[in-house]
Parts: sequence; C-alpha cells; structure tokens
Amino acid sequence: MLFFQFLLQVVLISLSGVMAPGPVTAVTLGKGNGSPHAGALISLGHGAVEFPLMVALFYGFGAILKFPYVKGIIALFGGALILLMGVGMLRDMNRSEVRAKGENHSSFMAGVLLSAGNPYFILWWATIGITLIMRSVGFGILGFLIFALVHWLCDFTWLYFLSALSYRGGKFFGRRFQRIIFGVCGILLLFFGGVFIVDATKTFL
Repeated sequence: MLFFQFLLQVVLISLSGVMAPGPVTAVTLGKGNGSPHAGALISLGHGAVEFPLMVALFYGFGAILKFPYVKGIIALFGGALILLMGVGMLRDMNRSEVRAKGENHSSFMAGVLLSAGNPYFILWWATIGITLIMRSVGFGILGFLIFALVHWLCDFTWLYFLSALSYRGGKFFGRRFQRIIFGVCGILLLFFGGVFIVDATKTFL
C-alpha cells in the first residue's frame, strides 16, 4: 500500500469516527453558542489525551486497555461526568447566552475530560486505532507521526466546523435557537451518560 493511500484510509476512518454523534459533539454544539472557536479548544483538549495514548499504543501498551475492569472504571467516571454536564446544560437553558460565553475558558478542559472518560474512545483506539498505528509503523517513525497529525486534524476540522455552525445559528436565530441547542445537547448528554454507566455495571457483574 502506498503512503498516500494509507493516509486517505486514515482520513475516511477518522472522519467516520469523529462525525458519529456523541458527548463531544453535544458539548461542542453547546459551547459553540458562545464562541465559534470552542471546537478548536475542545479538539486541543482531545489531542492532549489522544497524542499520549497514540504514543503509548505505539510502544505496545494497548493490552492494558483490553482489560474489562479498566473499561468499566473509565465508563463509570465518564458516565458520571457526562450526566453532570447534561444536568448543567438543562439548568442553563433559560440563560444560555450568559452561560455559553462564561464557559469558553473551559472548552479545552471539556475536551480533556470527555476524551479521558469516554470508554468508546478508548475502545476505538484499542481496536481500530491500534490497527492503523501498526500500519503506520510500516512507513517508519515519520509515517507514524504523520498519521497521528492527520488523524487529529480530522477531529480539529470537524469540531471547529460544528462550533462555528452553532455560533452562526445562534447569532442568526437568536436566543430561542440557543435554548433549543442547550436542551437537545443536555438530553443527549444524559442519554450517553446513562449508557456509559449501564455498560460499566455490566462489566462488574
């Protein structure tokens, strides 16, 4: 396989993952009401977790992620965090403009916490992601570094687009649009948080 063919494969697989609706999508849309750049900060926080994880997998630490109890602990932590964020968004529906602007400084940390506490993110890297890493190794250390950058740029581009879209929608449609976005995103976060916790309990039974 030629290197550019491999990179095309990376882009398609990465986009299929990041574009799937999830907690990061919901939070990006919510925070995008206050700033079109929220998605960029969230993706930077996501990268702060993802790049070290990719390096760890590169050096063979992927087996740890396959232990059921490890995934269970991550799911419990992530589920509780996401539930709290969902409740917060629902509470702030009636003052979405103030809340969205006031929380822009935490977009980076939201990216960190949502990535570290998402068991499906970990599972993706323990299966699909590690396969791509092994293929990148065939092109040397430079191939791995380019792969890591290209994958993260897919996340960055999509999340930045989502927050910019949410920001423009809020400016055009006004506060009612913002309340709807906060309500929908809050409900989605409650759903995903519940799913994570239920999956975690199954792991420990």
